[in-house]
Amino acid sequence: MTTDIAKTNAKLSIRQRFKRVWPYFKNAKSAWALAIGATIVASATEPFVPALLKPLLDRGFKPDGLELWMVPVSLIALFTVRGVSGFLAQYALARVTNDGLHSLRRAMFAKLLSARLTLFSDQSSSAIANTVVYEVFNGSSMLMNALLKLARDLLTLLALISYLIFLNWKLMLVVGLLFPAVALVIQFLTRRLYRLAKQSQTATDELAYVVEENVLAHRDVRLHGAQSLQATRFDLLSDALHSLSMKSTAAYASMSAITQILASMALSAVISIAILQGSENTTTVGGFVAFVTAMLLLISPIKSLSDGATPITRGLAALERGLDMIDLIEDETSGDFKLERAKGEIKFTDVAVRYKTDAPAAVDAINLTIKAGQTVALVGSSGSGKTTLVNLLPRFVDLTGGSILLDGHELREWDLNCLRSQFSVVSQHVVMINSTIAFNVALGQTIDREKVVQCLQAANLGQLLADMPQGIDSMLGHNAMQLSGGQRQRLAIARALYKDAPIVILDEATSALDTESEQAVQVAMKSLLKDRTSLIIAHRLTTIQHADCIVMMSAGKIIETGNHAELLAQNGAYAHLYRLGFSNT
Repeated sequence: MTTDIAKTNAKLSIRQRFKRVWPYFKNAKSAWALAIGATIVASATEPFVPALLKPLLDRGFKPDGLELWMVPVSLIALFTVRGVSGFLAQYALARVTNDGLHSLRRAMFAKLLSARLTLFSDQSSSAIANTVVYEVFNGSSMLMNALLKLARDLLTLLALISYLIFLNWKLMLVVGLLFPAVALVIQFLTRRLYRLAKQSQTATDELAYVVEENVLAHRDVRLHGAQSLQATRFDLLSDALHSLSMKSTAAYASMSAITQILASMALSAVISIAILQGSENTTTVGGFVAFVTAMLLLISPIKSLSDGATPITRGLAALERGLDMIDLIEDETSGDFKLERAKGEIKFTDVAVRYKTDAPAAVDAINLTIKAGQTVALVGSSGSGKTTLVNLLPRFVDLTGGSILLDGHELREWDLNCLRSQFSVVSQHVVMINSTIAFNVALGQTIDREKVVQCLQAANLGQLLADMPQGIDSMLGHNAMQLSGGQRQRLAIARALYKDAPIVILDEATSALDTESEQAVQVAMKSLLKDRTSLIIAHRLTTIQHADCIVMMSAGKIIETGNHAELLAQNGAYAHLYRLGFSNT
């Protein structure tokens, strides 16, 4: 569905592309009116410059000619009007641009918060951030400034043409031959510039992704001596971007050069004909100078109109990336069933998940019933499907077969926000927001300072709290990187304690802790897991041996179930794993 829409959008005309952008920029009506009115005034004054030259040359140097004060007063008045109207037009358009940009960014960020989670696997974080923050800003600024200049140049062109026809319509016929040729040049090169702009965006994303990878993996790159290999990758992508940039520059420069050559040919013809007319006394010196001056003034807007294709195409291409994010990416689906607090009974029936249609199933034919308040441990080697199985519950992953019931209701029937409020998740991959400790612990909920402190102490973070200069108001910085891995994981446990959800998912929640810290956190875990349904993925025996039920998985299937003693008695895969001390997992 989204692929078909993308293909359709790729074939849209410039006019249709504008129609996609327009809804986000149309609301600032007063600013649009001011910008248009001021632009009309500024453009309409353009012919007054050559118009002042005609009487000045024809009458200004005669004894009974113009009054001396008329020329400077007229010039001052003219350029004052032009300056003020230009300022108002620029200011009003800045208002339009910023209002539209604000509206578009809000829509894009709202899409990030509601989009299917495949968005984050299909696109890198740098590409998404680049689109939301930089692409649409550059695109809107470039497009709106280009539109203002286009409107001003077009109106100036019409005003000058009208004046030229009034002065000498015969000479104007020669100038008229210029426009079809310029239009053909602009049409051809505009299409090429748009294609190059799209290719440049893709190349920029690929280059940014290499940078992002090397920032994240900086230790591994140095440890394995992969600097030269990564530099080669960067150089190849940078060269491709450089080539596209030079092609865009060549197209842009050739458009300007061809336009100026055509304009000079028309000007040469006009001057030749005007000289011939002068010899026949059909024109005055002032009329000739005024016409040539007006025509010289005509070259600038014609050149600008041809140059304007570049920022318009680039601006539209940049904005369309944001529009594609809004239009092409589907939202998560949600039901309407709501329950304030679930009991926690979960039933898996013939559950299957395939991330790709041609790939093996991540989990397959899973049948499992978890009673309310029960603690279930999932064990197995890496890639056995444990994490995929638990990710199905808050619908971080959607199943492709079978059904999952929570308190007797299929997960798709639940209101998505309500469903996720039933789960606390502590993962081995801890992510913290760049804000205060209190904000991170109470994430998404009202901050109860006393409760925050209690949860931190229960997660064995009392000493950290004492060491922080501002206590729970201390800033954590980027992903709390100032803390150790164990401290960050205990902070995630404090967050789960604060949420107080009826179902707890622990995905190797103590994997980063030393033995002493783990023992302290296990005490906190007892209160966290009490009277709650719990699913635990862990490799350490101490974490799972007291579970009500242990589920042994392999290749996406359940191969054994039972408690610790029962599974040891079976002398199967779990017993083998136990004897190895989980060393292979």
